[in-house]
Amino acid sequence: MKTFSRIGILFVMIVFAAVSSVMAQRTIKGIVYMDGEPAAGVTVEAHKGSSMMTSFDGKYEVQADAKSKYLRFTLMATGESKKFDLNEAGVDEIDFAFTGAIPGAEGSLMDAVAGDVILKTAEELLNEQDKDFMNELSLYSEFYKQGDYKSAMPHWQKLYNKYPQSTSNIYIHGAKMYESFLDNAKTDTERDEWLDKYMALADQRIKYFGGRGYVLGRKGTIWLKYKLHEDREAPLEGDALISALTTGYDWLSTSVELQKEETELPVFLLLMQTSRSLFKLQAMEKEKVVSNYDKSNMYLDQIAENTEEQQVKDDVVTVKEYIENLFSTSGAADCETLYRVFTPQFEERNDDIEFIKSMLRRLRRAKCDNNPLVEKATVRLYELEPSAEAAFNMARDYLKKDNLEMTKKYYQQAIEQETDPKLLATYHYEKALLLYIKESNYREARDVAKKALSVDPDLCDAYMLIGDIYSAASRSFEGSNLEKAAVFWVAVDYYNKARRGDDCSIDAGKKASDYRKYFPNKEDAFMEGLQEGQSYTVGGWINETTKIRF
Repeated sequence: MKTFSRIGILFVMIVFAAVSSVMAQRTIKGIVYMDGEPAAGVTVEAHKGSSMMTSFDGKYEVQADAKSKYLRFTLMATGESKKFDLNEAGVDEIDFAFTGAIPGAEGSLMDAVAGDVILKTAEELLNEQDKDFMNELSLYSEFYKQGDYKSAMPHWQKLYNKYPQSTSNIYIHGAKMYESFLDNAKTDTERDEWLDKYMALADQRIKYFGGRGYVLGRKGTIWLKYKLHEDREAPLEGDALISALTTGYDWLSTSVELQKEETELPVFLLLMQTSRSLFKLQAMEKEKVVSNYDKSNMYLDQIAENTEEQQVKDDVVTVKEYIENLFSTSGAADCETLYRVFTPQFEERNDDIEFIKSMLRRLRRAKCDNNPLVEKATVRLYELEPSAEAAFNMARDYLKKDNLEMTKKYYQQAIEQETDPKLLATYHYEKALLLYIKESNYREARDVAKKALSVDPDLCDAYMLIGDIYSAASRSFEGSNLEKAAVFWVAVDYYNKARRGDDCSIDAGKKASDYRKYFPNKEDAFMEGLQEGQSYTVGGWINETTKIRF
């Protein structure tokens, strides 16, 4: 899809010989769209009238003769032309979709131009006692207040189509109703249909009420929420996933560029989440991730400085912590950069227990363990506070030195002392990882990873680890070829569970897709009397029940 940012702003308004004949009686204007966005570089020519070329805003205005029969739209880049019959519309404001649909139009061009659009405010319409407007407004408002969105929708639709500039409540309430329909959608197709309508609603709101930066932030948020919804029957993968993320990212990025320190806080967070995902999918450059991180922090600092509300300041701190975590684990922040940032801070604050804990967490999340700074900070923290977290850090330090006996000792000490569920789950997970990687002890590693999940069911890394353990164990699993292959059914089950976590969604989705090729084939299953969709138990030490699929 073409977006504003991809349309070259080098186009300038070019008016060709626009000499109107003495018979000219009407001025026709509107916006030309391509794939839902204003289109530059399109020549608009009125039969027996004037012509001009659209600029970046897609707007045109031409003079037409009383006998003009059509408008011709020609794309300069390709020479492709399309005609619109003026007999089809008796109005002088005509939007045209060269490709795709018109934002805000619920169907064809005729849907947008038919019905005599009235661009008056609610106050003007009420003063004029416009009975149609007053009746539809009353009916829609009453149903909306009752939460009966299904009954409100036909009356709301009339206002949306015929009186699009009457009140911004049309768009505020419409967004709420569409979100309700999105939440209750039963299929991917139904959800996508409502999502497309929400996108058109946002575009029409911008057209008639402005606020482009703010609305694009909401638009990008809703788009990503429902395109990546965990209830989708077929989660997006590959190019489809990249396309969805890129579309949402473009709206969020434009929102931040326009809103700056007025940007809603969740938009910063979602911008970094999307940047991180695109970088991991090799669809965004490292420099862009770093730029988005710096930009977000700059505007967040400005928000905190310019407010007296403590709650806002607290919210900014929370968002910055999340952004720091996303950036640290993105892979875009190399260890050399992080060391350069943290070394002078540690020298100034080496008695600050909370700072040292936070620094070590960030460095380890970014897999930046191999540096003298980490070793110094680990020892210093244990000196200041021989707590569970300090023991955990000591375990990590001994692991780097390949001293497995001392590593296990400190992991166990950390597990016995820790009371925070999230941290305890992390300690169990890292111990399981040690057992899997260093000792190939699949069964015990699996059991410890399940302990992590019993404490924190949202720890996606633990689901990923169990999937990896089962995938590796399939080679040595006792049984027939079909029984060995069936292990991958269970492994993919765990990868799919891991996809629910933001930190694991990309890698887990790729592994789930890759390992499907190792599933038992239909012929072998048929010979064993197995049918797709049935329950199947993988025995032995794995002892997991799954579903048969091919």
